[in-house]
Amino acid sequence: MLTLAILGFLAERPMHAYELRQVVSDLIGHNRPVSDGALYPAVNRLREAGHVERRAEPGEGAPARQVLHLTDDGRAELLRRLAAPKETEITDGASFFTLLAFLGQLDDPARQAAVLRRRLDFLTRPGSFFRKDGKPALVRDVDDPFRKGMLLVARATRRAEREWLEQALREREESGSASGPEAGAGSVSGPETAPASAPEV
Repeated sequence: MLTLAILGFLAERPMHAYELRQVVSDLIGHNRPVSDGALYPAVNRLREAGHVERRAEPGEGAPARQVLHLTDDGRAELLRRLAAPKETEITDGASFFTLLAFLGQLDDPARQAAVLRRRLDFLTRPGSFFRKDGKPALVRDVDDPFRKGMLLVARATRRAEREWLEQALREREESGSASGPEAGAGSVSGPETAPASAPEV
């Protein structure tokens, strides 16, 4: 998630490290703080891989500052990650939203649609925070008011995301840009009790 965010933001424009940390924190820091101790090693790994380079650029009346740039190899790596995300980047809600933040850089509506369809397929699978009799627990199966609240919020979130995904897929198919089965076919029949990042069951 951190690596994808770094590549994605640097694809938009070069940045100083402190600015990069700020925008990355805005995107993913609500889940876990993005510290210098996490960011700089990640940037250094990308530099060693040839995906990011640091250039000295003159400041206005100040010493030269180091600015991070995405290389051609780095852009290719970003596009590869966007087109073929790992399964956890589809099933984990926070990871998927990081992916979604940069999916527009994938300049192929059909490949965008393929990623969105994977997420939609995941959201149709039964899942829950809890189980009853070996199956995902429904809201009606839970007596604890706080657990019931968790499931109600997850159901509403899941439904809203599914509706958006179906609309996004329809738009691509109506324009004739995306290929494959009709978006949303059968996708509203699944249970609505699982959180967006629920495990497969």
